[in-house]
Amino acid sequence: MKKNLFIGSCTALITPFTEDGIYFEELAKLIEFQISEGTDALIICGTTGESSTMTLEEKKQVIQYTVQVVHKRIPVIAGTGSNNTKATIELSQYAQSVGVDGILLVTPYYNKTTQAGLVAHYSEIAKNVQLPIVLYNVPSRTGVNILPETCLELSKISNIVGIKEASGDISQVAKIANLCNDNLWIYSGNDDQTLPILSLGGIGVISVLSNIAPKFVHNMVFDYLSGNHTLAKDSQIKAIPLIDCLFSEVNPIPVKTALNLMGYEVGNPRLPLIPMSYAKKELLLQEMKKFKL
Repeated sequence: MKKNLFIGSCTALITPFTEDGIYFEELAKLIEFQISEGTDALIICGTTGESSTMTLEEKKQVIQYTVQVVHKRIPVIAGTGSNNTKATIELSQYAQSVGVDGILLVTPYYNKTTQAGLVAHYSEIAKNVQLPIVLYNVPSRTGVNILPETCLELSKISNIVGIKEASGDISQVAKIANLCNDNLWIYSGNDDQTLPILSLGGIGVISVLSNIAPKFVHNMVFDYLSGNHTLAKDSQIKAIPLIDCLFSEVNPIPVKTALNLMGYEVGNPRLPLIPMSYAKKELLLQEMKKFKL
């Protein structure tokens, strides 16, 4: 059995921007909000953190700053994956040097690769870092799907410990669970599928919703894991309209809008993402009010 990085709710944290760059003071406020509300871990520089429009220096600064602010209170996992194996290794080694607890590695996008190429890519990274690695499978964004049989091969690598499964395919998740058992811990990568994935042996969620409702998501996961299945189910169903609003436009457009509505100053997403449309912002606001946010 491999040691897991966390159990529960891990927030895929947004990155607050100003016109000049990273808004570090606001990032610290967001981190403190997450920790005070019971979040079990943080992902930084992931999809929700807009890593694709951050410079390498900005990523390094955010990783180092987050590690310093968190100060080992909860695990910090850095999104260091890319479609360039060498560049991924270099950023992963940097993240390791400043004290992150693990790394999240998205599948290579645009150039893509075969299943054998995925094994080679991840194996090469794993050889060059000592950190626990969580694979990130999100074929809707990358055009690449990590098949269950490939997960089995990758689970044989000692420091590949988990997978963020955002394929949306529950049958695939079930097959991964069957093949890998506790050699590859499964985390839901979709807020609307948290409970279905927990029911197949998942141990948590890497969540967008928990940016704005961290205690709610944490409690939902632990209600399920502690046997309060009906309460957890009711929470999952209650959250569906808000989750739908958070994904009514490309993530993280809506969640950054929501945080601004809550009084944080996280700025707009960077181009090519644009501010949320008025109509969908109004629907989001209505659901946030129902959620007492």
